[in-house]
Amino acid sequence: MDLYLIGYMMCVWLSSWRVLGGYPIWWSLALGQQYSSLGSQPILCGSIPGLVPKQLRFCRNYIEIMPSVAEGVKLGIQECQHQFRGRRWNCTTIKDNLAIFGPVLDKATRESAFVHAIASAGVAFAVTRSCAEGTSTMCGCDSHHKGPPGEGWKWGGCSEDAEFGVLVSREFADARENRPDARSAMNRHNNEAGRTTILDHMHLRCKCHGLSGSCEVKTCWWAQPDFRMLGDYLKDKYDSASEMVVEKHRESRGWVETLRAKYAFFKHPTERDMVYYEGSPNFCEPNQETGSFGTRDRACNVSSHGIEGCDLLCCGRGHNTRTEKRKEKCHCIFHWCCYVSCQECVRVYDVHTCK
Repeated sequence: MDLYLIGYMMCVWLSSWRVLGGYPIWWSLALGQQYSSLGSQPILCGSIPGLVPKQLRFCRNYIEIMPSVAEGVKLGIQECQHQFRGRRWNCTTIKDNLAIFGPVLDKATRESAFVHAIASAGVAFAVTRSCAEGTSTMCGCDSHHKGPPGEGWKWGGCSEDAEFGVLVSREFADARENRPDARSAMNRHNNEAGRTTILDHMHLRCKCHGLSGSCEVKTCWWAQPDFRMLGDYLKDKYDSASEMVVEKHRESRGWVETLRAKYAFFKHPTERDMVYYEGSPNFCEPNQETGSFGTRDRACNVSSHGIEGCDLLCCGRGHNTRTEKRKEKCHCIFHWCCYVSCQECVRVYDVHTCK
């Protein structure tokens, strides 16, 4: 299901910590006020239900960057839907529901781990980009250049301050993850795994200067990677996520739950790895309790033997095939100078859907 359509005068706002099964889901979205109302600080922050005091203070102190926080969550969900488009769980969202993923994230599964990581990365990414574009007076370019310029180039442009974006994501997203239980520990870990991905993949971007296109001097600045690359990287982390077990310890503040790797002979997970401690449903059949929509009527790839193939995606139930006519541009000709003319052709495609 597509995300809410957000027009020029509308923005997406966090519904803030919708509680599912006793655990808050901070990336839930709600359709908010008109963008022109953002100057009304008490109404804006006070209208977001469920904010803990630390988040409410953050919202009021950093009102300028809250649209970027919301944009980052939206970016993360869109990337989630791209990465899982061919999987049984395809990051489906539910319209008109504060908990837009439904109960699928109640459990401490791989899917929960990925959504935490990609949403946290999205917030850090969007805030960093917004600061570099000059949309906020409280942040800007990163003036702390790492190392001296190399031969033939000098520092220039606007280096993106990813550390500030990561700080914003950490302060807002982790504000509620202060419980001494295993789920909070898991959420904090996966949030940080998503944010660390950005810092690990910062790179130099350069521009040449000189006569007739020469590159006598290059100015370079630090830039974030493309978010699609971050999504690909975190998807690999999802596939190799570490299964954990919950351990209880008695401390001065009471019982505290921590996580330990289930299999000692595997490499211990680092801060860059995703962790989970509950198994996922197979997502083959609709199930309201688990949030599974099933895979009936999902389009599948009949020629693939992977998870997007009809055999696996349809869970062995088989698939239906129908023909579909589509109008497409064809026989395009370039005319000098300078336009392209095309004919319209009707082509027939086979469409395969799960039974």
